[in-house]
Amino acid sequence: MHRLTTLLFLLVWGMGYLMGQEEAHMTPSSAKTFTSTQTVKIEGRSYELDTEAGTLVLRDENDHPIADFGFTYYKGKISGDQPRPIMFAFNGGPLSASFWLHMGILGPKRIAINDPDLTPGPPYQIVNNEYALLDIADLVMIDPVGVGLSHPIGKAKWEDFWGVDQDVRAIGLFIKQFLIKEGRLNAPKFLLGESYGTFRNGYLMDHLQSKGISMNGVIMVSAVFDLQHLLFPYGDDLSYLVHFPTYAATHWYHQDDTGGRKKPLESYLKEVRDFTINEYAPAMIKGDALSMEDKKELARKLSVHSGLEEDFWLQANFRVTAGEFFQEYMRDEGKIVGRLDSRFTGNTLDLLSQTADHDPQSAAISPPYISAFLDYFYNDLGVDKKLSYTTSAGGRKGFKWDWRHQGNISWNAQATISTAPDMARCLNRNPNMKVLILNGYYDIATPFFGVEYTLDHMDLRPEIKENVIMKYYEAGHMMYTHKASMEKFRKDVSEFMLDMLK
Repeated sequence: MHRLTTLLFLLVWGMGYLMGQEEAHMTPSSAKTFTSTQTVKIEGRSYELDTEAGTLVLRDENDHPIADFGFTYYKGKISGDQPRPIMFAFNGGPLSASFWLHMGILGPKRIAINDPDLTPGPPYQIVNNEYALLDIADLVMIDPVGVGLSHPIGKAKWEDFWGVDQDVRAIGLFIKQFLIKEGRLNAPKFLLGESYGTFRNGYLMDHLQSKGISMNGVIMVSAVFDLQHLLFPYGDDLSYLVHFPTYAATHWYHQDDTGGRKKPLESYLKEVRDFTINEYAPAMIKGDALSMEDKKELARKLSVHSGLEEDFWLQANFRVTAGEFFQEYMRDEGKIVGRLDSRFTGNTLDLLSQTADHDPQSAAISPPYISAFLDYFYNDLGVDKKLSYTTSAGGRKGFKWDWRHQGNISWNAQATISTAPDMARCLNRNPNMKVLILNGYYDIATPFFGVEYTLDHMDLRPEIKENVIMKYYEAGHMMYTHKASMEKFRKDVSEFMLDMLK
């Protein structure tokens, strides 16, 4: 009996020891928030905003802590009996922090950029953002796990958040828990994402709806829903086709117009779309069966629209990737054009290179955005300066994105990377849902013709397709660096939101 008691004691002690060892390897939470009052002046009226920046403890479906999840929350004063709308917004990447949208167009302050040229060095100008939407809705800027202040806690690991489905699950949990915490479940709700954030939104809007949280509207900034359009995979000509109208728009922009020879951009691009669909695409389908005479004629037309030499198109077999276009277009001048915004140009380090070595737009705006945002984040919002704000997960050790998406898997294989089916399902199940898509004509990162192609192949009923609204800007991926496009952004998005709130 004594021996049995001793064995039981050792067993219980051993289990406790192992549990203690497991607990010792758990990452504790350090979640905290910092409050301040911010103001913004919009259309001549000042708005005071209760502001909270920091992290909250994100729990999984069983209420176990899994992350300190970063956010910045701007809350306006409530007037009347109706709850103020709330917008959740994020950038893309993956995985980028939300400071681009935060200080570009959505927050109460913005960075003044010398668009489309290099912005002079510091001190950078942080100015009132008269184009914000904070007069219409409260704003929650989201930083997914891996960027901003967000990091795993408890038993969770980075890879639990780094993937198409993992990312949507975590953001969905955050939105639900944030709405509960703030008592905002019955408030009108909007999602806004940029770049990969639009790809995320395609799935997130359906995921949230399946959990009983429906959006009033979704805003997509520089959208992509079929990622294979950006990859130029072997044997797939579609990537080349959807990029071509943006190559043509780039050439239109950089052409000398002293003689007034240019057609208006929008009418010109209608011609380019028609050429791409009715001449370029059929020729690509023919492949090697295309006659030499037809090849030369196609090369001539491609050259006229793109500015690249006929021989270059022939040598490329009519397949020019985005990176090759950046490098080739101004090669004779020793320059390259921007990927995110092809109005921007920069110097090339290697005239013999097949592809560009950097993005001039990114080089022009990254230092002012990062430096000015961090100054605002720590000094104006009062965030503890001992906390490191990570702008991109790309620099984290072991960062790797899991591109598998359950919605694309059939017969144990993934044939595509797309959230268009998720978006189509959400739109079909909720005919009140509307989506606003904002496209930059000079955006070679997520070309507008690719979005148009996706929408035309989603098998949406006509009355449902009318719920997807397309707007265009004579700027690039971050159209809000361009003054006229900032004004249009404010007009287009505010009209969309107010229409959904009627």
